[in-house]
Amino acid sequence: MPHLFDPLTLRGVTLRNRVGISPMQQYCAAEDGRPTDWHLGNLLPRALGGAGLVFVEATAISPEGRSGNGDIGLWEDAQIPAHARLASAIAAAGAVPGVQLGHCGRKGSRPPQWQAPPLTPGWTTLAPSAVAFGDYDAPQAMTEADIAKVLADIAAATARAVAAGYRVIELHAAHGYLLHQFLSPLSNRRTDTWGGSYENRSRIVLDAMRAARAAMPDDHVLALRVSHTDWVEGGWTTEETVRLGQDCKAVGVDLFDVSSGGLSPEQKIPMGPGYQVPGGEAVRQGSGIAVATVGMITEAGQANDIVGAGRADMVLIAKASMRDPYWPLRAAATLGCLDRIGVAPQYERGWLAFGALTLDKSITAPLPALG
Repeated sequence: MPHLFDPLTLRGVTLRNRVGISPMQQYCAAEDGRPTDWHLGNLLPRALGGAGLVFVEATAISPEGRSGNGDIGLWEDAQIPAHARLASAIAAAGAVPGVQLGHCGRKGSRPPQWQAPPLTPGWTTLAPSAVAFGDYDAPQAMTEADIAKVLADIAAATARAVAAGYRVIELHAAHGYLLHQFLSPLSNRRTDTWGGSYENRSRIVLDAMRAARAAMPDDHVLALRVSHTDWVEGGWTTEETVRLGQDCKAVGVDLFDVSSGGLSPEQKIPMGPGYQVPGGEAVRQGSGIAVATVGMITEAGQANDIVGAGRADMVLIAKASMRDPYWPLRAAATLGCLDRIGVAPQYERGWLAFGALTLDKSITAPLPALG
């Protein structure tokens, strides 16, 4: 029976445990889309906090793929050094660095969540169909050339992510962003080969995963974040997600990061602790692909039970990590296995107070300077 603090190996990458930090947008990029000191200061404590995998936030594959001006990107080579700084710091702290690549589609060209619209300057957004999301501006339906550009941008951004030192590369097809917009019949009204049937609606996702897989070494992990359901009648379903998992596994995808919702303001989500775990479990059992599960996972015992029961291969935390960057260390202490988690030697004395006699010395690389 797997334990939350057992290692997890995917391809040539071994995570020290089965706790990961979800991508969390900060809306604090430099004007040219580079990560800043804010991103380093935000992510390094979460790596030091004991997570096995730390994802850098949703990273745009093109300027028009951003949610707003504050998004970081990997659409040009000049952005690679700032990302390399993040990846190096995460790895030196003992975690595996990952990045989520995405295109927001019709949910782009907006200000940060704490600012009111309109965003100036903005840009015309793209989507599979000219169907707006809520009160957002109506997007422009994508042409064949637009679709081809997105696929080329995914391949190029993946290659840059590899050059920056990320070992896990995830494409974003959840929460109502572009790839999800193609999957769902609520947002995809196309009548060509990119819309209608499941095969047509999923085509761009499979093409995107092939493009990403071809742009990375065989020992790197390719992941896909999906919303397993739209929580709206007539939308994308868990059954279709299971089928997508089967298809993605066949083209070289290693991990499904299973979330839900985000495509329609009409969604009705039954919120509660672990509310998205059943969807992830269905995908894992139905497709045979490794699954990371998310959603109101806040307690050590809860997370360990999910992994131990085989409902998911790992858990990703977000808001719990925002409240406590050291959540994995506290979870290990609660479960009585602090000796199985890497603790920075500078922090070891403090964590000995939690009762561990010896601590794993897996962090050996000098941490990079913050200057």
